[in-house]
Amino acid sequence: MRRGRLSLVEQVRGDLLDEIDSGKLGVGDKLPNEYELADRFEVSRPTIREAIQSLIEAGHLRRQRGNGTFVTAPPIRHALETNVYYTAMIKEAGLEPSETVLQMNWRAATEEESAALELDGAETVLEVERIRLGDGRPLIYSRDRIPADILGEPSAEMLSRSLYVVLDLAGHHPVRATSKLMPILADARLARHLRVKRGAPLLHIHQVDRDEDGRAVMESDEWHVADAFDLIINRRAPLSG
Repeated sequence: MRRGRLSLVEQVRGDLLDEIDSGKLGVGDKLPNEYELADRFEVSRPTIREAIQSLIEAGHLRRQRGNGTFVTAPPIRHALETNVYYTAMIKEAGLEPSETVLQMNWRAATEEESAALELDGAETVLEVERIRLGDGRPLIYSRDRIPADILGEPSAEMLSRSLYVVLDLAGHHPVRATSKLMPILADARLARHLRVKRGAPLLHIHQVDRDEDGRAVMESDEWHVADAFDLIINRRAPLSG
C-alpha cells in the first residue's frame, strides 16, 4: 500500500485504481465486500466505503443494489489540441449519450462576457445551459454564450443542433480556440447538476472560439466530472538548435 502523506481513504482509492488500470480488476469484475477489503487493507469499513464511493463518483465503479459493486469501462479519452463533439465521443466510449437543456435564453451580456467576446456595450447573447450524460450519468455541465448578431433570427430546429453546427450555418465556422483548464471543487449548484458530493473534484474548462476572421464567436464554460474523461495533450519535441 502507498505511504507518505496520503490519507487512508486516498491510499485505498489509489491502490484500487492501480488494480483497475493494470487490468487486475477488469471491466465487469465484482469487488470483494467491505469486510474483505477492510481486512485486506487493514482499515475501517467507513474508510473502504468512502474510497469506493469516490471511485463510483469518478465513473470507475458502479453499484448494483442487491448485487454489489462492479468495475465499469475506462474513462473517455479526449485530446485537448482539437475540439470535439461530446455526443460522438461519449458514443465511441460505448455509452448511450443524452443531453438535458436546462435553459436557452437571450439576455444582455455581462461585463465579463463583453470583454471575452469583444462586444461593444451591453449587446445581447444567446445563453445555452445544458448537461451531457452517458448511460444516464451526468458527465459535463456547460454554459455557452454566442453573440446574438451572429445568429440573426435562428429557427427552433436550427437551435436544436450542436452549437458548432449552428455557428457553421450562421457563416461563422470556428477554426481555433483558447482554453483555460482549472481544477475546482464542486459547490452546491455544481454538485446538484452533476450528482456528485459537494466538494468533489471537477475540471473547469473556460474557452473562447474564433472564426476564420478571428472574431470571438462563442464563450463556453464546462465542468467535467473528475476522472470521467482522460484529457490528454499531444506535444511536439522542441526544434533542434
